Amino acid sequence: MLTDTFKTTKSEEIFAAAQKLMPGGVSSPVRAFKSVGGQPIVFDRVKGAYIWDVDDNQYIDYVGTWGPAICGHSHPDVITALREALDKGTSFGAPCQLENVLAEMVIAAVPSIEMVRFVNSGTEACMAVLRLMRAFTNREKIIKFEGCYHGHADMFLVKAGSGVATLGLPDSPGVPKAATASTLTAPYNDLQAVQKLFEEHPDQIAGVILEPVVGNAGFIPPEAGFLAGLREITREQGALLIFDEVMTGFRIAYGGAQAKYGITPDLTTLGKVIGGGLPVGAYGGRQEIMSMIAPAGPVYQAGTLSGNPLAMTAGIKTLELLRRPGSYEQLDQITGKLINGLLAVAKATGHEVCGGHLSGMFGMFFALGPVHNYEDAKQADAAKFAKFHRGMLEQGVYLAPSQFEAGFTSLAHTDADIEKTLAAAKVVLESL
Repeated sequence: MLTDTFKTTKSEEIFAAAQKLMPGGVSSPVRAFKSVGGQPIVFDRVKGAYIWDVDDNQYIDYVGTWGPAICGHSHPDVITALREALDKGTSFGAPCQLENVLAEMVIAAVPSIEMVRFVNSGTEACMAVLRLMRAFTNREKIIKFEGCYHGHADMFLVKAGSGVATLGLPDSPGVPKAATASTLTAPYNDLQAVQKLFEEHPDQIAGVILEPVVGNAGFIPPEAGFLAGLREITREQGALLIFDEVMTGFRIAYGGAQAKYGITPDLTTLGKVIGGGLPVGAYGGRQEIMSMIAPAGPVYQAGTLSGNPLAMTAGIKTLELLRRPGSYEQLDQITGKLINGLLAVAKATGHEVCGGHLSGMFGMFFALGPVHNYEDAKQADAAKFAKFHRGMLEQGVYLAPSQFEAGFTSLAHTDADIEKTLAAAKVVLESL
């Protein structure tokens, strides 16, 4: 199974040095490969559907910088636009017309958004939207779902997915009890549990926040009627419904999961794709709610680099590329071929697997399935996934280094890339 050409000498040297400079040697936990073992690879460059590490190993990439590279890495149109923007400066800390352009594109695309505020990360967007929903409803409690990740802010680190799940941390030391006392949790895809929480806390719950399609506990889609049920319950209870579309926004459909499923929340958070690979986040919703944000209203939120001209430029160009006819059909076709092929190869080689995809987002569990929620996801064979991940890495395929992360394709992936991936998977799965 192992290839003689796979060497990680330089990655090992750089990562060893990094561990003396940064906690765990990384700037974000999942990058350390803790849940899959082995040596993390250190990137050198990216292009299209491919990455190269510092040892000059080439990989087909299904992480895509965790989602933003939906058009492919270093797309020439995006790079050209960024070079032109660089000549004007890297940061203004003041209004620029590019904000208007991207805001108009977001508002036109996302059903729930009438006004938008740009920030610098998904975490920042979710922090701001939490403050806003509490201010608008004059209530303090919120409901989130087990395994859904809304950034690393204190109030969200309760039964969170993503890196928290990867490292086996139920919450996080340093989070005061008071910060999470108003955070209620329910199993994803369980409307009855949500209804019960509202009954137990009458007129106290400001709203419900969720990933409409979970990507931070692995890929878990909503069951039929789940999103519609949440919309009905929140309306009945005078609470807000918030879709965290940092991952799904402009990925599973141009208008996000809310456009895909026809369910309009009150507020939405965005990130990743709308920055085209540069740091960005955003939140938006109904005008009457968003008008409470300073300076229009009393709810304070600010950011020196918010609306950064480079991020706005990359986001505008990325959305322009995605609006081209056939983009999402292409993503769906290529991703379907990938995940259906992986499932077929795994089953043919004697493994219990389940999984699926929506447009350019996919996931596979080593479990009989189906996986409806975080508890189901935790029953999957994480040890087998770790071996599979390492084997695929050595075969030149880069998958997310955690079973609790969704995978991503791009418009740059080709049928040939998928065929190579499936051939690699056959070699690896036959050896497990």
